[in-house]
Amino acid sequence: MKVVQKKKNNKIIIIAILLMVAWFGIFLLLNTYSREQVNSSNYKTARLESTNYSENVEKVEEKSKNLADVIENVTKSVVGISKLKNTGNSILGSSSESQLGLGTGIIVSTKGYILSNQHLTGEKYSKCYVTLEDGRSFEGSVVWSDVDLDLSIIKISAKDLSAVTLADSNSIRVGESVYAIGNPIGFEFRRTVTSGIISAKNRTIKLEEGENQSYMTDLIQTDATINPGNSGGPLIYPNGEVIGINTVKISSAEGIGFAVPINVVKNVINGFEETDKFEEATIGIFAYDKEVIPYLTSINPNFNKGIYVARIIANGPASKTELKEGDIIISFDGREINTMNELREYIFTKKPEDEVTLKIQRGKINREITIKLGKK
Repeated sequence: MKVVQKKKNNKIIIIAILLMVAWFGIFLLLNTYSREQVNSSNYKTARLESTNYSENVEKVEEKSKNLADVIENVTKSVVGISKLKNTGNSILGSSSESQLGLGTGIIVSTKGYILSNQHLTGEKYSKCYVTLEDGRSFEGSVVWSDVDLDLSIIKISAKDLSAVTLADSNSIRVGESVYAIGNPIGFEFRRTVTSGIISAKNRTIKLEEGENQSYMTDLIQTDATINPGNSGGPLIYPNGEVIGINTVKISSAEGIGFAVPINVVKNVINGFEETDKFEEATIGIFAYDKEVIPYLTSINPNFNKGIYVARIIANGPASKTELKEGDIIISFDGREINTMNELREYIFTKKPEDEVTLKIQRGKINREITIKLGKK
Protein backbone atom coordinates (compact mmCIF):
# COMPACT_ATOMS: atom_id res chain seq x y z
CA MET A 1 0.00 0.00 0.00
CA LYS A 2 2.87 2.40 0.85
CA VAL A 3 4.54 1.54 -2.45
CA VAL A 4 1.44 2.55 -4.43
CA GLN A 5 1.09 5.79 -2.45
CA LYS A 6 4.78 6.58 -3.05
CA LYS A 7 4.42 6.08 -6.83
CA LYS A 8 1.35 8.32 -6.84
CA ASN A 9 3.23 11.08 -5.00
CA ASN A 10 6.17 10.80 -7.43
CA LYS A 11 3.82 11.19 -10.36
CA ILE A 12 2.31 14.33 -8.85
CA ILE A 13 5.78 15.79 -8.28
CA ILE A 14 6.81 15.06 -11.91
CA ILE A 15 3.66 16.72 -13.27
CA ALA A 16 4.24 19.74 -11.05
CA ILE A 17 7.83 20.07 -12.27
CA LEU A 18 6.73 19.82 -15.92
CA LEU A 19 4.10 22.50 -15.39
CA MET A 20 6.66 24.80 -13.79
CA VAL A 21 9.11 24.29 -16.70
CA ALA A 22 6.35 24.95 -19.24
CA TRP A 23 5.23 28.12 -17.39
CA PHE A 24 8.81 29.37 -17.20
CA GLY A 25 9.34 28.74 -20.93
CA ILE A 26 6.16 30.62 -21.82
CA PHE A 27 7.24 33.51 -19.56
CA LEU A 28 10.61 33.78 -21.31
CA LEU A 29 9.00 33.61 -24.76
CA LEU A 30 6.46 36.31 -24.02
CA ASN A 31 9.04 38.51 -22.39
CA THR A 32 11.40 38.18 -25.34
CA TYR A 33 8.63 38.83 -27.91
CA SER A 34 7.45 41.85 -25.94
CA ARG A 35 10.93 43.35 -25.89
CA GLU A 36 11.32 42.81 -29.66
CA GLN A 37 8.05 44.62 -30.30
CA VAL A 38 9.07 47.74 -28.43
CA ASN A 39 12.71 47.77 -29.47
CA SER A 40 12.71 50.50 -32.13
CA SER A 41 16.14 49.50 -33.39
CA ASN A 42 14.78 46.24 -34.86
CA TYR A 43 12.15 47.59 -37.27
CA LYS A 44 10.74 50.66 -38.98
CA THR A 45 7.18 51.90 -38.64
CA ALA A 46 4.96 53.51 -41.26
CA ARG A 47 1.37 54.72 -41.02
CA LEU A 48 -1.17 53.31 -43.50
CA GLU A 49 -1.94 56.80 -44.75
CA SER A 50 1.66 57.23 -45.88
CA THR A 51 2.81 59.41 -48.78
CA ASN A 52 3.29 56.29 -50.94
CA TYR A 53 -0.48 55.94 -51.24
CA SER A 54 -0.89 59.56 -52.25
CA GLU A 55 1.87 59.21 -54.82
CA ASN A 56 0.15 56.17 -56.33
CA VAL A 57 -3.14 58.06 -56.56
CA GLU A 58 -1.37 60.97 -58.22
CA LYS A 59 0.27 58.58 -60.70
CA VAL A 60 -3.10 57.02 -61.60
CA GLU A 61 -4.66 60.46 -62.01
CA GLU A 62 -1.70 61.61 -64.11
CA LYS A 63 -1.92 58.49 -66.30
CA SER A 64 -5.66 59.04 -66.84
CA LYS A 65 -5.05 62.68 -67.68
CA ASN A 66 -2.30 61.75 -70.15
CA LEU A 67 -4.57 59.18 -71.80
CA ALA A 68 -7.35 61.74 -72.12
CA ASP A 69 -4.90 64.18 -73.69
CA VAL A 70 -3.73 61.53 -76.16
CA ILE A 71 -7.25 60.56 -77.21
CA GLU A 72 -8.28 64.21 -77.49
CA ASN A 73 -5.33 64.79 -79.80
CA VAL A 74 -6.18 61.76 -81.98
CA THR A 75 -9.79 62.86 -82.37
CA LYS A 76 -8.53 65.96 -84.19
CA SER A 77 -7.53 63.57 -87.00
CA VAL A 78 -10.89 61.74 -87.08
CA VAL A 79 -13.29 62.88 -89.80
CA GLY A 80 -16.89 62.24 -90.79
CA ILE A 81 -17.52 60.75 -94.24
CA SER A 82 -20.71 60.52 -96.26
CA LYS A 83 -21.79 59.87 -99.82
CA LEU A 84 -24.57 62.42 -99.34
CA LYS A 85 -24.49 66.15 -98.76
CA ASN A 86 -26.86 67.56 -96.15
CA THR A 87 -27.84 71.23 -96.23
CA GLY A 88 -29.98 71.11 -93.09
CA ASN A 89 -29.15 71.58 -89.43
CA SER A 90 -28.14 69.00 -86.86
CA ILE A 91 -31.15 67.07 -85.59
CA LEU A 92 -29.98 67.44 -81.99
CA GLY A 93 -28.98 71.08 -82.05
CA SER A 94 -28.87 74.32 -83.97
CA SER A 95 -25.41 73.96 -85.52
CA SER A 96 -25.08 74.70 -89.22
CA GLU A 97 -22.88 71.73 -90.11
CA SER A 98 -23.20 71.16 -93.84
CA GLN A 99 -22.20 67.49 -93.91
CA LEU A 100 -24.05 64.40 -92.77
CA GLY A 101 -21.40 62.03 -91.46
CA LEU A 102 -22.42 58.40 -91.84
CA GLY A 103 -18.99 56.90 -91.37
CA THR A 104 -15.47 57.60 -90.27
CA GLY A 105 -12.02 58.25 -91.67
CA ILE A 106 -8.62 59.29 -90.31
CA ILE A 107 -6.15 61.82 -91.61
CA VAL A 108 -2.90 60.00 -92.44
CA SER A 109 -1.07 62.88 -94.11
CA THR A 110 -0.88 66.62 -93.54
CA LYS A 111 -1.28 66.95 -97.32
CA GLY A 112 -4.95 65.97 -97.17
CA TYR A 113 -4.94 62.16 -97.51
CA ILE A 114 -7.57 60.30 -95.49
CA LEU A 115 -7.79 56.56 -94.87
CA SER A 116 -11.19 54.85 -94.59
CA ASN A 117 -13.20 51.79 -95.67
CA GLN A 118 -13.87 51.11 -99.35
CA HIS A 119 -17.46 50.06 -98.64
CA LEU A 120 -18.02 53.53 -97.18
CA THR A 121 -16.25 55.79 -99.68
CA GLY A 122 -16.79 53.84 -102.87
CA GLU A 123 -14.29 52.67 -105.46
CA LYS A 124 -11.43 54.60 -107.02
CA TYR A 125 -12.48 57.91 -108.65
CA SER A 126 -15.65 58.04 -106.51
CA LYS A 127 -16.67 61.24 -104.72
CA CYS A 128 -17.63 61.61 -101.08
CA TYR A 129 -18.00 64.37 -98.48
CA VAL A 130 -15.63 64.90 -95.58
CA THR A 131 -16.17 66.90 -92.39
CA LEU A 132 -13.16 67.79 -90.28
CA GLU A 133 -13.03 68.11 -86.51
CA ASP A 134 -13.14 71.92 -86.76
CA GLY A 135 -16.37 71.81 -88.81
CA ARG A 136 -14.88 72.51 -92.24
CA SER A 137 -16.32 70.46 -95.09
CA PHE A 138 -14.73 69.24 -98.31
CA GLU A 139 -15.56 67.15 -101.31
CA GLY A 140 -13.14 64.24 -101.44
CA SER A 141 -11.93 62.07 -104.31
CA VAL A 142 -11.08 58.40 -103.83
CA VAL A 143 -7.54 58.03 -105.19
CA TRP A 144 -7.00 54.39 -104.19
CA SER A 145 -9.15 51.50 -103.03
CA ASP A 146 -8.94 47.75 -102.47
CA VAL A 147 -12.15 45.78 -102.18
CA ASP A 148 -10.45 42.72 -100.64
CA LEU A 149 -8.92 44.80 -97.86
CA ASP A 150 -11.99 47.07 -97.67
CA LEU A 151 -9.66 50.07 -97.53
CA SER A 152 -9.55 53.32 -99.48
CA ILE A 153 -7.66 56.60 -99.52
CA ILE A 154 -9.38 59.93 -100.13
CA LYS A 155 -7.77 63.22 -101.13
CA ILE A 156 -9.19 66.57 -100.05
CA SER A 157 -7.92 70.05 -100.89
CA ALA A 158 -6.64 70.95 -97.44
CA LYS A 159 -3.16 71.37 -96.01
CA ASP A 160 -1.49 71.54 -92.60
CA LEU A 161 -3.85 68.96 -91.18
CA SER A 162 -3.34 67.00 -87.97
CA ALA A 163 -2.27 63.50 -89.01
CA VAL A 164 -2.15 60.35 -86.88
CA THR A 165 0.92 58.27 -86.12
CA LEU A 166 0.92 54.71 -87.45
CA ALA A 167 2.06 51.84 -85.23
CA ASP A 168 3.62 48.50 -86.16
CA SER A 169 0.62 46.19 -86.32
CA ASN A 170 2.89 43.15 -86.76
CA SER A 171 4.01 43.48 -83.13
CA ILE A 172 0.58 43.56 -81.49
CA ARG A 173 -0.15 41.17 -78.63
CA VAL A 174 -3.40 39.65 -77.42
CA GLY A 175 -4.56 41.36 -74.22
CA GLU A 176 -3.15 44.80 -75.01
CA SER A 177 -5.45 47.75 -74.34
CA VAL A 178 -6.96 49.52 -77.36
CA TYR A 179 -9.46 52.27 -78.10
CA ALA A 180 -11.84 52.65 -81.04
CA ILE A 181 -12.90 56.09 -82.26
CA GLY A 182 -15.66 56.74 -84.75
CA ASN A 183 -19.04 58.21 -85.62
CA PRO A 184 -21.54 55.50 -84.61
CA ILE A 185 -25.16 55.83 -85.73
CA GLY A 186 -24.36 58.93 -87.72
CA PHE A 187 -22.59 62.22 -87.22
CA GLU A 188 -24.62 63.26 -84.16
CA PHE A 189 -22.49 60.92 -82.01
CA ARG A 190 -19.27 61.83 -83.77
CA ARG A 191 -15.91 60.91 -82.31
CA THR A 192 -17.29 58.42 -79.80
CA VAL A 193 -14.51 56.61 -77.95
CA THR A 194 -14.82 53.01 -76.71
CA SER A 195 -12.22 50.89 -74.95
CA GLY A 196 -11.27 47.24 -74.94
CA ILE A 197 -8.43 44.85 -75.62
CA ILE A 198 -6.98 42.95 -78.53
CA SER A 199 -8.98 39.73 -78.27
CA ALA A 200 -7.20 37.84 -81.05
CA LYS A 201 -5.17 38.39 -84.20
CA ASN A 202 -4.95 36.87 -87.69
CA ARG A 203 -8.70 36.21 -87.72
CA THR A 204 -10.54 35.12 -90.88
CA ILE A 205 -14.23 35.96 -91.30
CA LYS A 206 -16.79 35.11 -93.95
CA LEU A 207 -18.94 37.93 -95.32
CA GLU A 208 -22.31 37.28 -96.96
CA GLU A 209 -23.88 40.20 -98.84
CA GLY A 210 -26.90 39.06 -100.81
CA GLU A 211 -25.78 36.18 -102.97
CA ASN A 212 -22.12 37.19 -102.77
CA GLN A 213 -19.64 35.62 -100.39
CA SER A 214 -16.18 36.86 -99.58
CA TYR A 215 -13.52 36.44 -96.96
CA MET A 216 -11.45 38.89 -94.97
CA THR A 217 -8.24 37.54 -93.51
CA ASP A 218 -5.55 38.45 -90.97
CA LEU A 219 -7.88 40.77 -89.04
CA ILE A 220 -7.43 42.14 -85.53
CA GLN A 221 -10.28 41.09 -83.22
CA THR A 222 -11.25 43.47 -80.42
CA ASP A 223 -13.99 43.74 -77.80
CA ALA A 224 -13.99 47.55 -78.01
CA THR A 225 -17.53 48.45 -79.06
CA ILE A 226 -17.78 48.99 -82.83
CA ASN A 227 -21.03 50.14 -84.43
CA PRO A 228 -21.84 50.67 -88.13
CA GLY A 229 -20.74 54.31 -88.13
CA ASN A 230 -17.34 53.31 -86.73
CA SER A 231 -16.41 51.96 -90.17
CA GLY A 232 -13.16 53.52 -91.30
CA GLY A 233 -12.24 54.79 -87.84
CA PRO A 234 -8.98 54.06 -86.04
CA LEU A 235 -8.18 51.38 -83.52
CA ILE A 236 -5.42 52.89 -81.39
CA TYR A 237 -2.97 52.09 -78.63
CA PRO A 238 -3.09 54.13 -75.38
CA ASN A 239 -0.17 56.17 -76.79
CA GLY A 240 -2.38 57.25 -79.71
CA GLU A 241 -0.69 55.22 -82.45
CA VAL A 242 -3.04 53.59 -84.97
CA ILE A 243 -2.81 49.80 -85.24
CA GLY A 244 -5.85 49.15 -87.42
CA ILE A 245 -8.91 50.43 -89.29
CA ASN A 246 -12.26 49.31 -87.87
CA THR A 247 -14.23 47.56 -90.56
CA VAL A 248 -16.83 45.03 -89.41
CA LYS A 249 -18.51 43.46 -86.37
CA ILE A 250 -20.38 40.27 -85.62
CA SER A 251 -24.02 41.37 -85.47
CA SER A 252 -25.23 38.25 -83.64
CA ALA A 253 -22.90 38.74 -80.66
CA GLU A 254 -21.60 41.54 -78.47
CA GLY A 255 -17.97 42.56 -78.17
CA ILE A 256 -16.66 40.97 -81.37
CA GLY A 257 -15.36 43.54 -83.82
CA PHE A 258 -12.58 43.49 -86.38
CA ALA A 259 -10.00 45.89 -87.75
CA VAL A 260 -7.65 45.71 -90.75
CA PRO A 261 -4.00 45.84 -89.57
CA ILE A 262 -2.42 49.17 -90.52
CA ASN A 263 0.86 47.69 -91.81
CA VAL A 264 -0.76 46.35 -94.96
CA VAL A 265 -1.49 49.86 -96.26
CA LYS A 266 1.55 51.77 -94.97
CA ASN A 267 3.46 51.58 -98.25
CA VAL A 268 0.44 52.89 -100.15
CA ILE A 269 0.19 55.86 -97.78
CA ASN A 270 3.92 56.51 -98.10
CA GLY A 271 3.61 56.53 -101.90
CA PHE A 272 0.98 59.28 -101.84
CA GLU A 273 2.86 61.17 -99.14
CA GLU A 274 6.08 61.21 -101.16
CA THR A 275 4.90 61.52 -104.78
CA ASP A 276 1.12 62.18 -104.64
CA LYS A 277 0.53 58.98 -106.58
CA PHE A 278 0.71 55.24 -106.21
CA GLU A 279 1.19 52.81 -109.06
CA GLU A 280 -0.13 49.53 -107.81
CA ALA A 281 1.57 46.38 -109.06
CA THR A 282 -0.12 43.00 -109.34
CA ILE A 283 0.98 39.41 -109.72
CA GLY A 284 -2.35 38.30 -111.22
CA ILE A 285 -3.49 35.53 -108.89
CA PHE A 286 -6.16 34.72 -106.33
CA ALA A 287 -4.56 33.02 -103.33
CA TYR A 288 -5.64 32.01 -99.84
CA ASP A 289 -4.11 31.67 -96.40
CA LYS A 290 -4.07 28.28 -94.75
CA GLU A 291 -6.73 29.55 -92.31
CA VAL A 292 -9.15 30.28 -95.17
CA ILE A 293 -8.93 26.82 -96.75
CA PRO A 294 -11.41 25.18 -94.30
CA TYR A 295 -14.09 27.57 -95.62
CA LEU A 296 -13.48 26.34 -99.17
CA THR A 297 -14.89 22.82 -99.07
CA SER A 298 -13.89 22.02 -102.64
CA ILE A 299 -10.20 22.52 -101.81
CA ASN A 300 -8.28 20.33 -99.41
CA PRO A 301 -4.55 20.98 -99.80
CA ASN A 302 -2.08 19.84 -97.17
CA PHE A 303 0.54 22.45 -96.35
CA ASN A 304 2.08 23.95 -93.23
CA LYS A 305 3.36 27.29 -94.54
CA GLY A 306 2.87 29.56 -97.52
CA ILE A 307 -0.28 30.59 -99.42
CA TYR A 308 -2.40 28.51 -101.78
CA VAL A 309 -2.82 29.60 -105.41
CA ALA A 310 -6.55 29.12 -106.06
CA ARG A 311 -6.80 30.84 -109.44
CA ILE A 312 -4.54 32.47 -112.00
CA ILE A 313 -6.07 35.48 -113.74
CA ALA A 314 -6.24 35.10 -117.51
CA ASN A 315 -3.76 37.32 -119.36
CA GLY A 316 -2.27 38.43 -116.05
CA PRO A 317 1.45 38.41 -115.20
CA ALA A 318 1.35 34.95 -113.59
CA SER A 319 -0.45 33.42 -116.58
CA LYS A 320 2.70 33.94 -118.65
CA THR A 321 4.81 31.81 -116.33
CA GLU A 322 4.94 28.21 -115.12
CA LEU A 323 2.95 29.00 -111.99
CA LYS A 324 -0.08 26.72 -111.70
CA GLU A 325 -3.27 26.60 -109.70
CA GLY A 326 -2.71 24.46 -106.62
CA ASP A 327 0.87 25.62 -106.13
CA ILE A 328 1.93 26.76 -102.67
CA ILE A 329 3.88 30.04 -102.67
CA ILE A 330 6.43 29.82 -99.85
CA SER A 331 8.42 33.02 -100.38
CA PHE A 332 8.87 36.19 -102.46
CA ASP A 333 12.45 37.24 -103.15
CA GLY A 334 13.56 35.09 -100.23
CA ARG A 335 10.99 36.63 -97.90
CA GLU A 336 8.74 34.03 -96.26
CA ILE A 337 5.03 34.57 -96.98
CA ASN A 338 2.31 32.91 -94.90
CA THR A 339 -0.66 35.28 -95.19
CA MET A 340 -2.29 37.31 -97.94
CA ASN A 341 -1.63 40.51 -96.01
CA GLU A 342 2.08 39.71 -96.00
CA LEU A 343 1.86 39.21 -99.77
CA ARG A 344 -0.02 42.47 -100.30
CA GLU A 345 2.33 44.38 -97.99
CA TYR A 346 5.32 43.19 -100.03
CA ILE A 347 3.72 43.75 -103.45
CA PHE A 348 2.85 47.33 -102.36
CA THR A 349 6.59 48.00 -102.13
CA LYS A 350 7.00 47.11 -105.82
CA LYS A 351 6.16 48.86 -109.09
CA PRO A 352 4.73 47.51 -112.33
CA GLU A 353 7.44 45.88 -114.48
CA ASP A 354 9.49 44.91 -111.41
CA GLU A 355 10.52 41.26 -111.31
CA VAL A 356 10.01 39.03 -108.29
CA THR A 357 11.23 35.49 -107.63
CA LEU A 358 8.75 33.07 -106.12
CA LYS A 359 9.70 29.90 -104.31
CA ILE A 360 6.86 27.43 -104.73
CA GLN A 361 5.96 23.97 -103.54
CA ARG A 362 4.25 21.62 -105.99
CA GLY A 363 3.64 18.29 -104.36
CA LYS A 364 7.04 17.18 -103.06
CA ILE A 365 8.97 19.41 -105.45
CA ASN A 366 10.22 22.91 -104.68
CA ARG A 367 11.17 25.29 -107.45
CA GLU A 368 11.67 28.98 -108.22
CA ILE A 369 9.69 31.04 -110.74
CA THR A 370 10.39 34.62 -111.85
CA ILE A 371 7.42 36.90 -112.62
CA LYS A 372 7.33 40.40 -114.05
CA LEU A 373 4.63 42.32 -112.19
CA GLY A 374 1.84 44.05 -114.08
CA LYS A 375 -0.14 47.21 -113.36
CA LYS A 376 -3.40 46.79 -111.47
